[in-house]
Amino acid sequence: MPDRTRQFGLYGARGEKGSQAAARVLDRLALEGGIITPVTQRRGLRARLRYLDSAPGRQAMREAGITVTPRTLARWTRGEQRPNPANLQRLDAAYRAHRRRNVARHLLTRLNARGGTRVEIHPLDQTTVPDPRRRSLPFRRLRIRRWDDIVSAWQAEDEEALADAWDTELQDLGSDWGKYEWVTSVGFAA
Repeated sequence: MPDRTRQFGLYGARGEKGSQAAARVLDRLALEGGIITPVTQRRGLRARLRYLDSAPGRQAMREAGITVTPRTLARWTRGEQRPNPANLQRLDAAYRAHRRRNVARHLLTRLNARGGTRVEIHPLDQTTVPDPRRRSLPFRRLRIRRWDDIVSAWQAEDEEALADAWDTELQDLGSDWGKYEWVTSVGFAA
């Protein structure tokens, strides 16, 4: 693969993998319109428990490591008992995973609409890199026309598949696509 960054940060550059930045944007888009009250507050806890009250929701709770009895779950829902802090974190993780699965199809439709979605790529931060080692990296725009592989890898929380899918789309930047494997930020909207 041409010009990929093999030893990122060797000379002081800062940034993150472009696929991780894209996953963060997808997370933000998925949680828009979702529950914003923290799980530590009674309202947030009850809202998450209602959202997870289905067979797929209970499966998401099991996958998150919640192993309480149905009776305890009913007490949580009625407000008679409060989950311990570890279970509160697991409930929030289960909510996020279940929400991610529920909105992935809709998000995919929005991202693929009208010929795809334009992505803005801000190159890595080289302010601490010595002058002779700096590269000229302009801000780039890219239209991703097919988001299927990216969204399915994001939905499955498979970081390796997401990185591969993201790098495949970056190749549309031309021969210098490897310079944009690490970025300061990625932006897009759907």
